[in-house]
Amino acid sequence: MKQWIKDTAGLGTVLWLIGYLASLALFFSPFAGIMGWILLAVFTPLTVVIAWWWFRQRERLAMQYYAGVGLAWMLIAIVSDYLFIVLLFQAVYYGPDVFVYYALTFLIPVGVGLYLLRTQSEPVQKIA
Repeated sequence: MKQWIKDTAGLGTVLWLIGYLASLALFFSPFAGIMGWILLAVFTPLTVVIAWWWFRQRERLAMQYYAGVGLAWMLIAIVSDYLFIVLLFQAVYYGPDVFVYYALTFLIPVGVGLYLLRTQSEPVQKIA
């Protein structure tokens, strides 16, 4: 499978699914009212670490590649949330925590990419 499909659709879907399953668990807890903020606090650092681990051993990629990954992850999150939360559960879903989550979903791979580009020394690989 092409690496960009693994980076975008593969990893983006896995990360969304982890958060989705955690949100289902929290929904049935006393913390359901603030579960979005709990998930942000727990999974933002975890997602940064996973993204860094995923991309750190790779050849140097262009910043546009990381922006494309971020855009794909954000679209996966928006569409999946709509299908599997809003439609499936008829949930009133979109609060400030959700919009922060969508922004972070885009910004995490971009930030990891910026960090890696500043710390890696080999030339940037051109994306076809």
